[in-house]
Amino acid sequence: MAPHDIRRPFKRPVISDQQKRRELSLLRQAQNRRDAQHQARCLASTAFSLASQTLEAPISESELEVEALPESHKGHEPESEQEPSPKDFDVVGASKLKGAEARKWFAKQLMHPEWMIDIPDGLSQDWYVFARPSGKRCFIVSFNGTTISRLRNGSILHRFPSALPNGSRKKDVSGSAQSYSILDCIFHELDQTYYVIDMVCWRGYSLYDCTAEFRFFWLDSKLAESGACDAPSHYHKYRFSLVPVYNCDHNGLYAAYTEAAPYVKDGLLFYNKHSHYQTGITPLALVWKDENCSQYVIDTDNEGQVPSQQQVVLELQEDGRLTTSDDPPTVFGCLDGSFIERSGLKSGCLLRFAVGEGGVVFVDGKLENADLHYLGKANRARASADSFSKVMFQYSVRHSPLRIDDLLASVDSAVDPGAKPCDIEMDG
Repeated sequence: MAPHDIRRPFKRPVISDQQKRRELSLLRQAQNRRDAQHQARCLASTAFSLASQTLEAPISESELEVEALPESHKGHEPESEQEPSPKDFDVVGASKLKGAEARKWFAKQLMHPEWMIDIPDGLSQDWYVFARPSGKRCFIVSFNGTTISRLRNGSILHRFPSALPNGSRKKDVSGSAQSYSILDCIFHELDQTYYVIDMVCWRGYSLYDCTAEFRFFWLDSKLAESGACDAPSHYHKYRFSLVPVYNCDHNGLYAAYTEAAPYVKDGLLFYNKHSHYQTGITPLALVWKDENCSQYVIDTDNEGQVPSQQQVVLELQEDGRLTTSDDPPTVFGCLDGSFIERSGLKSGCLLRFAVGEGGVVFVDGKLENADLHYLGKANRARASADSFSKVMFQYSVRHSPLRIDDLLASVDSAVDPGAKPCDIEMDG
């Protein structure tokens, strides 16, 4: 994929089926509504039942990379049930999670964006955009008078009192003592602030099956009134803050990319307005970076240096195949059985490879071949292999990157002269 003088990446040769998977993902979420209330309860109970366990040392920031109320909101309140009691919690199953099993379980509880390797159809109409804070991705659970934050590998980041519902042992707490809240956050070390990028559950009401459009509205209205955005105090150790969220038209995209933020930026996040909170990797949330909005565009090695060759982490399967963390996974190659035996490798191992001069070859938009060279086992703290989109984003960055001008050109080409701007900016 050699660079060109005149580039139109939103019409460039297809290197993935990302758009098709976006369409299928929207279709599946309409057809398959899970037991969202049970999902939220399980996550809340597991976060606390494993509180005394040390899963692994916290992973580094580079390893964490894996990666207005519209009319439609009327009648779309989050599903509610009776307040859960302790017996409803899946404590028995949660207490059995240890080591790698626990890391994998926790890694699947957050919604992880794919990396943007092609520009979505309807970007200006159907998507939000915001600048992603740099820091440690985690989820926050407040329950029974305390608050816990866990990294995506399950390690506890902080245990503290907060102004979130039932997040501290204040006597004037309103509501049931058994209700819980779950937030998707990024902890920003420089100002010791949790920047909230999504809401999963609030006072026992699950928002898994609510659209991003509704979740952002609910987050904007509920978090500030809880007092979580106030300055730290005895019953509120860390400050929470919202991020400015924009409609992804020209003005919104430009603002997210160029305007100053109270945190260090680490790329842009794009959310499809109609998407539910889908745990695991989803093509309905996308991350994009360049050198102007992130310090970490190209992956670095353990010494913080950019290697001369791209490196990827893949999972070894029982039959020797090397796969990504996607569902279903993409196969990048296969190891010989004798090599596996000599190296003492086992199924499920995460292995690191360098991409050689042969690069990555596509035929009709599908992966045909990858020139991989084995480097060794990946960091033990890794929860999962790289996703296909991350591998391809990193490959594109080194050869023919998707630039901000291409994104702006894409949203400009879809402008409706009669459309009115409708940014919703959530200020913490």
